Amino acid sequence: MATAAGTEAPRNTRLAVVLKGYPRLSETFIAQELLSLEQRGAEITIISLRRPTDSKTHPIHARIAAPVLYLPEYLYQEPWRVLRGWWRARAMVGYRETRRTWLRDLKRDPTPNRVRRWGQALVLAAELDPAIPTLYAHFLHTPGSVTRYAANISGRPWSVSAHAKDIWLTPEWEKREKLADCAWAVTCTNYGRDHLDALAPGKTWLSYHGLDLSALPSPPAPRKPRRGDDPQAPIQLLSVGRAVSKKGFDMLLDALAMLPGALHWRWTHIGGGQELKALRQQAISRGVADRVKWLGARAQADVFNAYRTADLFILPSRIAKDGDRDGLPNVLMEAASQGLCCLASDVAAVSELLRHGETGWLVPADDPAALCAAIGELAGDASRRLAIGAAGLARVGAAFDHASGLTVICERLGLPPRQPGFVGSADTQTLDAAQ
Repeated sequence: MATAAGTEAPRNTRLAVVLKGYPRLSETFIAQELLSLEQRGAEITIISLRRPTDSKTHPIHARIAAPVLYLPEYLYQEPWRVLRGWWRARAMVGYRETRRTWLRDLKRDPTPNRVRRWGQALVLAAELDPAIPTLYAHFLHTPGSVTRYAANISGRPWSVSAHAKDIWLTPEWEKREKLADCAWAVTCTNYGRDHLDALAPGKTWLSYHGLDLSALPSPPAPRKPRRGDDPQAPIQLLSVGRAVSKKGFDMLLDALAMLPGALHWRWTHIGGGQELKALRQQAISRGVADRVKWLGARAQADVFNAYRTADLFILPSRIAKDGDRDGLPNVLMEAASQGLCCLASDVAAVSELLRHGETGWLVPADDPAALCAAIGELAGDASRRLAIGAAGLARVGAAFDHASGLTVICERLGLPPRQPGFVGSADTQTLDAAQ
């Protein structure tokens, strides 16, 4: 395996990385981490619990050298493979104790998914190359369970990277026991780390996903000072993210409908999601559909072009009824990296990036009136938007560089933080759909 500079990277760490699905367009931040770990000398085998469902892949996936082992997505589809996995796993050092652990888990969570995790773990323990000494899971819920069972069956250490939904929707008993059992954990916000550290003190480290700043386009020249007072030059509002409840785009449409008629604006949404149809209907019912553009999922270049031409980025996140929430959405870092003023709900870890009135603008979650007032205030003050955008750009550069966050993981894995001759990747995250 060669680095980007053409030098040979030493293979000093072998590990299996367990993912729910691979490749996924919505998880390019994981692909960025995999590529960077390879560039620092890791020899990775990817373990995927599901086969890909996306019709396209991100260019970064083509640069990852790791082979992929797909486990049976549904046990009934490969019964003989599962049976062979059980036959081989039952002779391993940790099988009996791990089976008792799984049965305790099954009693508390008597679901088909819990049975499927056990079957996948048996196959993984049986088929994983014995020369691979450690396992590392992305996401604390299902991938974390399969990884834990397989690692304990085969007598290997394991670790986990927790993110957002997997933290907030996993039962506390399960989080506590997994954290006690793993060698170490990382998560991408202080907000999440504090929660996990309260369950298992000293186990969880902070590792911001960050951005590969060396690969991003330079911020554009100062934006035009649009203030929404000219119908020929409406202020350009932008949001990027999946159309799901926790993103709060329904609340944003309510806020947009409340803006005064004298303010001329256009709102563009980039992203897919299950609520797109309902949001389109809401825009019609609120009388704003003629000023809204729905672009769907877009390539990285298109997303960054939108950041560079917008006047204000808006992400009105909330805590959903089921407890799901964002951590620190990558799109906020991306928008700020282009000097774009960001307006967001003060929820979860957003304030770790956006400091109200300094590096961003924060409003209470689920408050359309407050969001409407903030849009109106920022729309009419171009100089304030430019100043906040410049401060946000500086904040990203100082605290949210991908290489800095990756150093924490490299240290845990015993990898050097950077190989000689290493050059940053040419790809970056485009959507925060993983959260």
